[in-house]
Amino acid sequence: MIARLFHAWERRLVAVTTDRVVRPFDWGLDWLPDAARTESPAESLRAWAAAATAGSERFYSAPPAEGFRFDGHLLDYPSAVVTPHPENNVVRARYFAAERLRAAARGAARRAVVVLPQWNADAGAHVGLSRLIARFGISALRLSLPYHDTRMPPELHRADYIVSANIGRTLQVCRQAVLDARRAVDWLRTRGYQRIGILGTSLGSCLALLTAAHDRRITAAALNHISPYFADVVWEGLSTAHVREGLDGSVDLSLLRDLWMPISPAPYVERMRGKRVLLVYARYDHSFPVRLSRELVADFRRRGLDPEVFVLPCGHYSTGIAPFSWLDGYALIRFLARRV
Repeated sequence: MIARLFHAWERRLVAVTTDRVVRPFDWGLDWLPDAARTESPAESLRAWAAAATAGSERFYSAPPAEGFRFDGHLLDYPSAVVTPHPENNVVRARYFAAERLRAAARGAARRAVVVLPQWNADAGAHVGLSRLIARFGISALRLSLPYHDTRMPPELHRADYIVSANIGRTLQVCRQAVLDARRAVDWLRTRGYQRIGILGTSLGSCLALLTAAHDRRITAAALNHISPYFADVVWEGLSTAHVREGLDGSVDLSLLRDLWMPISPAPYVERMRGKRVLLVYARYDHSFPVRLSRELVADFRRRGLDPEVFVLPCGHYSTGIAPFSWLDGYALIRFLARRV
């Protein structure tokens, strides 16, 4: 009965947003210039994805950024991926300095966390959480994801270009987000931060794991709403039903999982060995199906990685509503305060 109540509530919360657009399917090979062109776009992409996953160290590497501009609160710098939209090629971030007394009392003034919000987050999302992190003696650098808020070109009302029925674009833009986060770590290191963590929510959680798995400087990761596979969330999730509609008839789940494997957590779980990890999921989640969240937890444990796990007694969208937002914030900040 409780599950039915939460699922009905989640559907009502999703229905509040009425501007979702079903965009046409596209293989998106133009977004992957190094992909081979064969008679079968599906097989071209499958081969490219397998190579990118196997060579993920190269796929997720980028030269250090130059041209950081910081006014004491706002930071921007060039993205390592150049897209057709100039607005999206500059990374935007807000910096929240740790409260000095708290930081000094904890003897860890040089701790920082990179914060990656959820899909379609506006400019204010996770700002309150970042301020709370700073109050607990850890500086926070809150990034805007590609094609979000100030990085969104005029033709968009939602951040459709980071998750859509365009296969190649989704791959490239999610990769861009990871490289943006790695350059954020570069900047934090220039500021003298030695202990660096990362926090991500929903899509941001996936991107945070990909970043942490490929950056040795990140020692702790708080992953808020989780799944081992990018494709499965899009295929089954309540909030991505419009994306699924664009995919239907062109790909099946098995193929989609292979094509989006380079941006899925599953291949990189072993790379999290030695890092402190918090896995958070919601018991009544219809956007990140619970069986997928539990599958990722089980994979960590099967490998002996011993993550901390916190289960929220709510759904995906209701996580952002009190008192569930308080529980979520408590779990995240408690972990970061102890583990970064």
